[in-house]
Amino acid sequence: MAHHHHAPGHGDHRHEQGRHGHGHDHEHLDWAELAPLLESQAELFTPLYEHALAWLAKEVTEPGLIVDAGSGPGVISGLFAETFPGARIVAVDGSEPLLERARARAERLGAADRFATLTGDMPGVLAELDYPADLLWASRSIHHLGDQGAALAACVERLARGGTLAVMEGGLSSRFLPRDIGFGRPGLQARIDAVEADRFTRMREELPGSVAVVEDWPAMLTAAGLHHTRSRTFLLDIPAPVPDRARAYVADSLTRTREVLGEYLDPDDRATLDRLVDPDDPASVHHRPDVFVLAAHTVHSGVRPV
Repeated sequence: MAHHHHAPGHGDHRHEQGRHGHGHDHEHLDWAELAPLLESQAELFTPLYEHALAWLAKEVTEPGLIVDAGSGPGVISGLFAETFPGARIVAVDGSEPLLERARARAERLGAADRFATLTGDMPGVLAELDYPADLLWASRSIHHLGDQGAALAACVERLARGGTLAVMEGGLSSRFLPRDIGFGRPGLQARIDAVEADRFTRMREELPGSVAVVEDWPAMLTAAGLHHTRSRTFLLDIPAPVPDRARAYVADSLTRTREVLGEYLDPDDRATLDRLVDPDDPASVHHRPDVFVLAAHTVHSGVRPV
């Protein structure tokens, strides 16, 4: 499959920050620079993805072609290669530097011979697939497209008869700290969530061709022409004391929250965040014993009628 070159697209390369991410100005992000970070974050979430893929594997048996739409650096693509050793995998993304990492990962996993990439913007780029997919996976990429219903319909068009579309959308906001951390006003993360929710709404409204829709994903999958819709939520639970890479993820998430949302928070919360991300402050997440990672992501799937 040819490597096409387009501007970076709307695949959610902030996979793991979820909405605690790099903001939504992703046209201005340097994906090559962010790639190592995105990769390490996705690796941290591997247990959650493995549970989600095991759930899908109960109903999707021996798929010939799996498409990872909005793949980022290909961590989940690699897990698909391991979960389904007989399948060909195509990672689709708007960023060529991230797909380079996906190809390198497939090579390390010994799956390069059944791994391909496709560069371009969702959902139009899916028309360039050579074959219909038996399983099309979109992890937090659909919500970056103005008309989510049309995007799902475009995904369904690229499914084989009897093929499955699975989208990871929704769940719960991640938690890293107790409600009361000993300074500042208790409940910081809940207030950050409220600001995030407003920003997310604005981001959706400003997307080209934005269409407001009730975010009932099973209903949206049904409207796109799928049957047998089902949903399941998967947990990432890394209790305190966390390993270094989980601590690094928390520090990075809160640092980006401070950069992206700081102006929308009140001065007290900004000051609290400043302390939490300051490596020289003993009360920061770099040093606190009570840091944890608790995240919940929901997967919705449906089957194209035979």
